Amino acid sequence: MSTVADVVRVLEAAYPPGLAESWDAVGLVCGDPADTVEKVLVCVDPTESTVDEAIETGAKVVVAHHPLLLRGVHGVPADTPKGALVHRLIRAGIALFCAHTNADSADPGVSDALAAALGITVTGPLAPNPDGRTGIGRLGELAEPEPFAQFVDRVSRALPHTEGGVRAAGDPHRWIKRVAVSGGAGDSYLSTATAAGVDAFVTADLRHHPAAEHLAVPGAPALVDVAHWASEWPWCGQAAGILRTGLGGTVTVDVSVRRTDPWTTQAACAPNRTGRFTG
Repeated sequence: MSTVADVVRVLEAAYPPGLAESWDAVGLVCGDPADTVEKVLVCVDPTESTVDEAIETGAKVVVAHHPLLLRGVHGVPADTPKGALVHRLIRAGIALFCAHTNADSADPGVSDALAAALGITVTGPLAPNPDGRTGIGRLGELAEPEPFAQFVDRVSRALPHTEGGVRAAGDPHRWIKRVAVSGGAGDSYLSTATAAGVDAFVTADLRHHPAAEHLAVPGAPALVDVAHWASEWPWCGQAAGILRTGLGGTVTVDVSVRRTDPWTTQAACAPNRTGRFTG
């Protein structure tokens, strides 16, 4: 029988805490390391919905990518949203483990899972650590070059649906072969992707000004902007596989089916009735 401590051991071997950024909060948030575990649920976000799912499915460990308590807290009263989740987890005997920027930098990590989902063969990190193997983001190549419009469709088909969908910026006829990907918010790596000489950069949470300034640079890679949650969801399957192997099949490991992207509705834009605006 495996324990919470066994789950932690396997995850920390795959996603070493030392790879986490100094500001991050990773590791075991709540739970007794000595408790036995028969089922684990892997998700992107520790939210009310995924805690509901854990309770409904009988999971005794929730493994989340995003930290629940990223910023310092002085208490977890049950009448606050995050405190309520902590109390629900403890009352249900469910442990919570978070692997965030350590999972981003690990090899394999979050961006490896994203690249695999898109059919990209990884060649190395986008922003490597000193060891040259780990680091944020990944560089890679498609098996065959394809027009940017086709590549955007590839991304849309590969990732789970979200209301925000997939946005793209670039010449639809541009040929795409070399690609950079970075799961989660990646606009701080726009110049890094340009310096790497890739044809396209896939990431999330791109903002107006950084994207516009990036695109003004001659030769800058085309951009594909996806939902933050969708860009990191493929990691859940990676982490689940690591747990199944590391625990020798003694624990059932499920990937959450709850979409925790916060955006729930998208309104279609009205046609340009004034005739004053052009692309």
